[in-house]
Amino acid sequence: MVSKVGSEGGDHQGIPTSRNKFLLRLDATPDMEKIEEQFANLSIVKRSSETKEPTYLLGIDTSKAVQAEKENLVAVLCSNGSIRIYDKERLYVLREFSGYPGLLSGVRFASSHDSVYSSCSDGTVKCWDARLASEKPVQLFKGYPSNIFISFDINCNDHVICAGTEKVDDDALLVFWDARLSSQDLSTTKDPLGAYSETHSDDVTQVCFHPNNPNMLVSGSTDGLVNVFDISVDNEEDALITTCNSISSVSCIGWSGKDYKQIYCMTHDEGFCWWDLNHLNTDEPITCLNIQDVREVVNLKEGILDYLIGGLYHEKMDKLFVVGGTNTGIIHLMSCTTSGLSHVTTLHGGHAATVRSFSWNMQDDSLLTGGEDAQLLLWKPGPIEKTFTKKDSMKIASSVSQRVRVHSNDSYKRRKKQ
Repeated sequence: MVSKVGSEGGDHQGIPTSRNKFLLRLDATPDMEKIEEQFANLSIVKRSSETKEPTYLLGIDTSKAVQAEKENLVAVLCSNGSIRIYDKERLYVLREFSGYPGLLSGVRFASSHDSVYSSCSDGTVKCWDARLASEKPVQLFKGYPSNIFISFDINCNDHVICAGTEKVDDDALLVFWDARLSSQDLSTTKDPLGAYSETHSDDVTQVCFHPNNPNMLVSGSTDGLVNVFDISVDNEEDALITTCNSISSVSCIGWSGKDYKQIYCMTHDEGFCWWDLNHLNTDEPITCLNIQDVREVVNLKEGILDYLIGGLYHEKMDKLFVVGGTNTGIIHLMSCTTSGLSHVTTLHGGHAATVRSFSWNMQDDSLLTGGEDAQLLLWKPGPIEKTFTKKDSMKIASSVSQRVRVHSNDSYKRRKKQ
C-alpha cells in the first residue's frame, strides 16, 4: 500500500496528489460503405529501411505537434528495449534511444511538443527529445522502490503521466507524476505525486488517458478488471468511477464512441469487450458486446484469425473497428456493432510474420504497421506507388516475450454494473 503523498488535494488541472476485400452488407450506410471502401483500397506505399539489428516492432506512435515546415516523426518501440525515430514519409531511421540498463515499454508522443515518452523496467518513465540524438533522456520520472513499469500514458494536455506496475508482493500500482516543466524546476528528475494501490490486484498491463478529457483514465490488468477513474478527485476510492470485468487478462484498452464515452478491451486469450459509459446512471446495461474468443465467432471471407492487435475508432464516421491478424502477416479489419464483429477487409502482401502494432492517422487516412518480421510499413488508400516484394520471414529471437497470464480469481473491491 502506498500512503498519501503530500497533504493537498488534486488541483484544478486534475493532477492527483493522493494514492492516489471489402464486403458491402445490405444494411450498410453510405458512410459505412465509404469507409469500408477506403480500408479495402489501402496499399503499401513505403517499407522501412534496413536496420543493423532486426527486432520485433512492438509499438508505434506518430508525432502530434506537426508544423508545415517540420517533418512528421514516427516512434517505434523495438523488442531490444530501444525506441527508433523514423521519418514517416521515407521510413528511414533518424535516431535511436536506448533504455539501458532497463527495457523500455510503450511509446507515446506528447500532444504539444516533439517529446517521446516510454516507461521502463528500471522503475522510471523516460522523456526524450525526438529531434535530438542523445544517449540520455531530457527528463526522468522516478517511481517508488521495487517498481517495474510495464504500461504508461500521458494525458491530452501533457500535464500528467501515469504508469502501471508489475505486481510486487501485494502491490500493483498506478503511479502519477506532474509532467509540466517550470522555470523554477531545474532538475531533470521528478518523484511521484502519488499512486493508486487498491483497485488492481495483479499486473497493470494497460493505462490509457481519455483523448480529450485530461482527468479521465482507464486501466486494465491481468486481474481481468478494467477501471475508469476521474483523477481530479482527491482520493482513489472516490476517483474510481466504475469497474468492468473482462473475465480475462487485459492486453489492450481504448476509448471510442461520440465524445469518447465508450471503452473497449482485448484480452490475452483473444476476447473482446465493449462498454458504454453513457449508461452508468441509467437502467440500460453498460455492456455493448462481450466475446470470449473472437477467433471462434468472426466470419471471415478468407483465411483465419490468429490474434487481435487492437482497436481503431474512426472519429469521422463514429465507428469502432477491431484489427487482428494471422501468424503469416495478414491483417484483418473488422467493424464493431452491438450485434457483433463483421469482416471489412483483409490486407495482404505486407508482413511475413505476426503483426504486433499499428497506428492509424485520421488526417491523411494512412496506416502504419509493425511486426515480428522487423518491418515498418506505410499503407495509404489508392494505387500502389511502387512494386514491393514481400520479404521472407525473419527468425528473430526477441529479447522481450509477451507474458500471458491467467487472471487471478481473488475477490476484489469493485463497483460493477451488469
